Amino acid sequence: MVINFIVIQFAPGGPVEQVLAEMRGNAVGATAAFSGQAGDIQGGGQSSGALQSGTTSTYRGAQGLDPAIIADLEKQFGFDKPVHERFFSMLWDYARFDFGSSYFRDETVINLVLDKMPVSISLGLWTTLFVYIISIPLGIRKAVKDGSTFDVWSSGAIVIGYAIPGFLFAILLIVLFAGGRYFDIFPLRGLVSPGWEDMSRFEQIRDYLWHITLPVAAMVISGFASLTMLTKNSFLDQISMQYVQTARAKGLNERQVLYGHVFRNAMLIVIAGFPSAFISILFTGSILIEVIFSLDGLGLLGWEATINRDYPVVFATLYFFTLLGLILQLIGDLMYHLIDPRIDFDSRNF
Repeated sequence: MVINFIVIQFAPGGPVEQVLAEMRGNAVGATAAFSGQAGDIQGGGQSSGALQSGTTSTYRGAQGLDPAIIADLEKQFGFDKPVHERFFSMLWDYARFDFGSSYFRDETVINLVLDKMPVSISLGLWTTLFVYIISIPLGIRKAVKDGSTFDVWSSGAIVIGYAIPGFLFAILLIVLFAGGRYFDIFPLRGLVSPGWEDMSRFEQIRDYLWHITLPVAAMVISGFASLTMLTKNSFLDQISMQYVQTARAKGLNERQVLYGHVFRNAMLIVIAGFPSAFISILFTGSILIEVIFSLDGLGLLGWEATINRDYPVVFATLYFFTLLGLILQLIGDLMYHLIDPRIDFDSRNF
């Protein structure tokens, strides 16, 4: 929080400069909805003879403006207070889940986050589901066929998928299947089509799946590599255990040994890591994917807030992602005990 606060607060082109640029008619990236408010501030200053040449200010684009206008803007955004006071005030507000209101949107930050959250959660859940569906069988197959031609070629594909960022796959999928150059099969933007509310339930589901196919595919392609190798290595470790040799000596076939004995122990670390895998996919993949496909989720909200220097929204999204990550990490630790009751944290000696 300290590092992010320092970087954001002292980065050039803050909200005051955005409003000043809006007032002078050369704004870049500021939300247009704020232009009326900026005009009101400017009009109030002009009515009292605000425009004065030679006025000095620390803000670029403030030359020729009455210092009273700059003071009003600083007070409006809270920059009239010392830096340390703003920081501790922010921490106290966030501890009470009071995120304030957006600088450039006529809405509270908590409402914005709650409104965008379902899109990001939906994208993350679908991606995590397909990553597990692909990675677990593939990892088991690679462990059983360790060192074979299938293992070598699949490892090559995994390395390529791991090395190429998801947003590059997203661009490739757009070029191939979204009317970029070859086929025009899937929509380019949005999570649903216009008039979605008027469709039947079946049509709504079909339209939703039609829109989410390419974003999820782009995230899955670059997200299954680590889990596949984790599954393979976990199974390889268990296959070499003594209890596996004992099971084989009792006459059990390979399928009974693999799924009756090895599977539960090998999958402990994989299943328990589901929360952290979900939050990792949500953090690292969804932001650029939402921007590329114009999905109105938390990633796109944070991106637009950063461009517009909408600091309350920026810090609220960072706070939400961090808090969600901590909660899911805790859930991941608890899942170890739920999956395998033999794990007893109370029996540890400290």
